[in-house]
Amino acid sequence: MLGDTTAQDAGRLTLNPIRHLDPFGTLLLVLTTFTGAAGFGWGKPVPVDGRALKWGRTGMAIVSGAGPLSNVIFAFVCAFGLRYSVDLGLGTTDGAASVGIDLLFRLIALNVGLCVFNLLPIAPLDGFGVLFGVLPATLAYRLGWLGKYGPPILLVLVFSGSIIGFSLLSLILGPPTRELMRLVLGAAGLR
Repeated sequence: MLGDTTAQDAGRLTLNPIRHLDPFGTLLLVLTTFTGAAGFGWGKPVPVDGRALKWGRTGMAIVSGAGPLSNVIFAFVCAFGLRYSVDLGLGTTDGAASVGIDLLFRLIALNVGLCVFNLLPIAPLDGFGVLFGVLPATLAYRLGWLGKYGPPILLVLVFSGSIIGFSLLSLILGPPTRELMRLVLGAAGLR
């Protein structure tokens, strides 16, 4: 909608998951899942050409913010679905309904967690694109070179629990995740 057709030209506007698999990210997801750790992996990033976007860096901030925003919207939808299910008394006696309620709660938590994680201002996460797009140009371009160090920094944060004995990522993400979860559940009248 902002003028860039790069993803469409690359055949990435599809719901076919095969087109989005990153070999290393998928392997890491499988390995971390089978080792008993929380599964961690990634898909191919969606290609975006910032030069083709309307409004330049601001357009990039909008594109980068769209993913986390969709996570929040989906979390709200699931929270209201959960509230509706609870109001109907589902899950109190029926095992299948109880599984559905558990699934809705897990979807809320997953999407809130993904939103907060993806808003970290570390490349290649969306938060870096948002930050790059909203900072004054001189500061943004000064910080832009840090993007190449993002993936190793991110891996250290993700695996810090194994490396140093406590999770830096949990320390950083815990407070905003709890607050956003409280907001989503509260808006649906679940708190």
